Amino acid sequence: MSEVWDTLVKIQDRLIERFDATGTEVEEPGMDRFNQPGWINRVWNSEKYRRAHVDVVDARDTKGLWMMHCCVFPHLDNDGPIFGLDVIAGKNKITGYFHDYSPTSLEYHEMIDAFGDEVAKLEWRKPRELPEWAKAIFTEHMVAAGNVNSTEELEQLMELSFDSIDNYLEYIGAYNGTGKEEAGKAAQNRYAHFQKQNPHTPKTMTSLGLDEEDVRVFVQECLFPDIE
Repeated sequence: MSEVWDTLVKIQDRLIERFDATGTEVEEPGMDRFNQPGWINRVWNSEKYRRAHVDVVDARDTKGLWMMHCCVFPHLDNDGPIFGLDVIAGKNKITGYFHDYSPTSLEYHEMIDAFGDEVAKLEWRKPRELPEWAKAIFTEHMVAAGNVNSTEELEQLMELSFDSIDNYLEYIGAYNGTGKEEAGKAAQNRYAHFQKQNPHTPKTMTSLGLDEEDVRVFVQECLFPDIE
């Protein structure tokens, strides 16, 4: 039994439960290639949000590791933030937990301010220097935690994850129509562009046993697809 993995699977299940409740699951062209044993990808859309995606690589039995990515994009005419959560963990500790409400407009959004207020309550959080690609899209409120293994810390991260997705889904739809579609498209494509600069994503996924070419295509075309 692993308290770490149990906690993360609960977060995964909560995300899927909330997307099932608020959206409609869709089959994106080409995504079936990346649903394999130990690798699941599910996508939803909704009146509240344009695209929600949960990506899980379960290599607990083969590599002793578990990885999840979740991203929710608002509709293009919505100037609300992008929800992002990434985590990788071994049996006994979370080696990386990254979570942010990332802006889609030049003006700071009230949802981002509220997220920052919640993050500030994590007294053990250790902010770290971010690489240039990350500085381009993430806020100073971003949670970038590592070496999480105590019951107290795991409970705090689970509570933050639960509250964060609940708050996001409750409020994001209220901002539909507050932005311009072209600006939203540019902002979301910019986010995708810089996410693709992250060298750790493909490196980690291949280290978990996934095919290198599958990972390359997945990151470029399905993990962060450009909006045409």
